[in-house]
Amino acid sequence: MALHFMSDKELTRLEILRDLASGRLTTPAAAQLLGLERRQVQRLAKAYQEQGATALISKKRGQPSNRRTPSTIKAQALDLIRERYSGFGPTLAAEKLRELHGVYIGRETLRIWMLEAGLWADRQKRRGRVYQPRYRRECVGELIQVDGSDHFWFEDRADSCTLLVFIDDATSRLMHLQFVQSESTFAYFSATQRYLEAHGKPIAFYTDRHAVFRVNKAGGLHGDGMTQFGRALRALSIEIICANSSQAKGRVERANKTLQDRLVKELRLAGVSSMEDGNAFLPNFMADYNARFAKAPFNDKDLHRPMAPQDRLDEAFTWRAERTLSQALTLQYDNILFMIEPSEFAQGAIGQRVEVVDFPDGRLEIRHKGRSMPYRTFDKVRRVTEASVIENKRLGGLLALIKQSQDAGPAGARTRKGPRRRDQTGHMFGVG
Repeated sequence: MALHFMSDKELTRLEILRDLASGRLTTPAAAQLLGLERRQVQRLAKAYQEQGATALISKKRGQPSNRRTPSTIKAQALDLIRERYSGFGPTLAAEKLRELHGVYIGRETLRIWMLEAGLWADRQKRRGRVYQPRYRRECVGELIQVDGSDHFWFEDRADSCTLLVFIDDATSRLMHLQFVQSESTFAYFSATQRYLEAHGKPIAFYTDRHAVFRVNKAGGLHGDGMTQFGRALRALSIEIICANSSQAKGRVERANKTLQDRLVKELRLAGVSSMEDGNAFLPNFMADYNARFAKAPFNDKDLHRPMAPQDRLDEAFTWRAERTLSQALTLQYDNILFMIEPSEFAQGAIGQRVEVVDFPDGRLEIRHKGRSMPYRTFDKVRRVTEASVIENKRLGGLLALIKQSQDAGPAGARTRKGPRRRDQTGHMFGVG
């Protein structure tokens, strides 16, 4: 059974012709209702009796218009827009085609062509998503927005670095600023520890979806779907919320723009040209900034919680990884072989999971059941030298072969799963 589509005008004609065929209307009355001549009504009535309702459907439906622009002109216009007028709107593109190429096309026709070819987006798509403003939280310490801003803070006086910004959502008050090398886990460990020591524990931190705060790969680094920073905050009973867009954490984003203007100029006037001097300068700058731009909270209550006796910040803000202790009392971490000193306790840990605790100050402990085990190390990345080949008579041939392989290949590097150590001091993981 065929399916036919009729317009409202054609459906109206069908009803009138039905009434005419059944005798409920006369021909003059039908002509008056249809706005046609008597002869035209008679022709339509005859076609309706012979072919039925399909006789009233326009024969041009689905057929190209007689006034259609030739396809060659359409292809020429779209090619010119792709080559020379990329990003032009339909109105301006139509003007350039007419003035420079002699191609006369209406702007609305060109708009339809450009939409079909993907060279233009309609107004609704160009407008983008609308973000409604969100009310501030009521109390200080209820929500702290955190972000890192990479910028030439010292202009040409030093290399670019990152400013970690902690801002209170309720008041837009700068709570903590700190210059670091980059947005790394150890950098956020240091900055967050200083924040907690100064203000106490907030209810939640509001961050972006940086890999420090959110596992962006299925399964996560250790299978629990939590980053090292997230694990540290959970141990301290602090929530972490990741925003889905930069607009969602607009207060810290707007603060970054203000800081990139005002702070850069203040550092220039003060003659500050290093991160160490910059961090010493920041407390006075924060006090002046908050006096100018901070808002009064809706509720005077401070929701920061004091540090509890069990909240050990030095233990919480550490990079932790688990390894299985081998029969030879060895394990590997970040391309370094750790050899555990033999003892009765260490013998009992063979085949079991032990924890590697990597501290921000460079210390590293290997623990089992909360007890630290002494160890020695062998750096697998450290390169074999000529002296080591000559001094070891029995291993000279093997060491020479290893050295030849190292010289032929790229310089050694740490594993990708290990932490980035730009903001960690005194560690043992230097390459070379």
